[in-house]
Amino acid sequence: MSDLVIRGVRPYGEGEPVDVLVRDGVIVALGARSDAAVDGVEVATDAEVLEADGRILLPGFVDLHTHLREPGREDTETIESGSAAAALGGYTAVFAMANTYPVADTSVVTDHVWRRGQEVGLVDVHPVGAVTVGLAGKQLAEMGTMAAGEGRVRIFSDDGHCVYDPLIMRRALEYAKSLGVLIAQHAEEPRLTQGAVAHEGPNAARLGLAGWPRAAEESIVARDALLARDAGARVHICHASTAGTVELVKWAKAQGISITAEVTPHHLLLDDSRLETYDAVNKVNPPLREASDAQALRKALADGVIDCVATDHAPHAEQEKCCEFAAARPGMLGLETALSIIVETLVAPGLLDWRGVAKVMSENPARIAGLDDQGRPIAVGEPANLTLIDPDASWTVRARELASISDNTPYEAMTLPAKVAATMLRGRITARDGVVTTALAGRVGQ
Repeated sequence: MSDLVIRGVRPYGEGEPVDVLVRDGVIVALGARSDAAVDGVEVATDAEVLEADGRILLPGFVDLHTHLREPGREDTETIESGSAAAALGGYTAVFAMANTYPVADTSVVTDHVWRRGQEVGLVDVHPVGAVTVGLAGKQLAEMGTMAAGEGRVRIFSDDGHCVYDPLIMRRALEYAKSLGVLIAQHAEEPRLTQGAVAHEGPNAARLGLAGWPRAAEESIVARDALLARDAGARVHICHASTAGTVELVKWAKAQGISITAEVTPHHLLLDDSRLETYDAVNKVNPPLREASDAQALRKALADGVIDCVATDHAPHAEQEKCCEFAAARPGMLGLETALSIIVETLVAPGLLDWRGVAKVMSENPARIAGLDDQGRPIAVGEPANLTLIDPDASWTVRARELASISDNTPYEAMTLPAKVAATMLRGRITARDGVVTTALAGRVGQ
């Protein structure tokens, strides 16, 4: 591999611009600009040069919660198209959820997802294994086999479904502890959400939409914190959406319980006032809550109560969204817009600086997942999984210009701040100026 020189970049948005020299996927020098060397280390004559022009360099982003739909629903997304969206969004590693067809509840499926991600080569696609067979909540899946397989599954989740049986969840946590893996819970008590389609509150009542109470999420968070305590295991809360969940996670951490939590960009920015149009692009699980919940989630992320951002990128076909609200599938696109929404909701108001962005979008998710090659400091000797950001850019979201096969973005026509200028996976540029650097099929890079 030839050298890559990133010219005139500001790591973490701090200090004067420096040059970064990458060789064989590793940062080998970082310092003063020179035509032939970086901080005294000679640069190869055929080195690739990326002109940063004072832009910000961060560790590549890590998404703990992505739906890539392959195998089974390649009409809505593939590992190839989803990897392109991830690279364009600044991601160097994503975790692909298990609710595929067939379900990723065996090593046959999880190993396929890993291999396919490596073939595409734009991001590291880590498979998430199902906790229970068929996501049915009745029988534990072969967690040990998946963890030992080629895909080396690190996270198990029935996302889309809650592991609602407390005995099954307890056993899952006990096995997870012995395997050194993580259970990520979709916190939803199903007996409280039968027929529910929107947050239970004044807006849903006025619009005639069946309400989804906060208690459906919070009761499972509280239960699983106690189960994790007794099992001495780790538990991760997917897509936290309520102020009550924030308080429960804060309480559990204060008790020494090994609990972490993620929040999605859409739960930070959007609220249930968007239901007015009955547009099913706004239907998501858990639902958009009230503005007070979004405010509590933003503060919790800034304060470290909520550990990280996860997109819950969920592509759907047009017919699954262009229908009556109650019949629509829940979910939104999220990979290419995540950074901009974090800038809008946390950086612009002063809740996070760029080191804070690195922490919640890269360092913390990598730590939670146990990835030793992601979320690393920008320093000599570290893997060159990197994201170059233009903080002064703005752009208008157009669904047809996104890399995903599906179009279900709630941000259509919104003008958002900041833009990913380039993404590097082990020193290889995977996306640059809105185009992926590998020739892919379909709409990728258009």
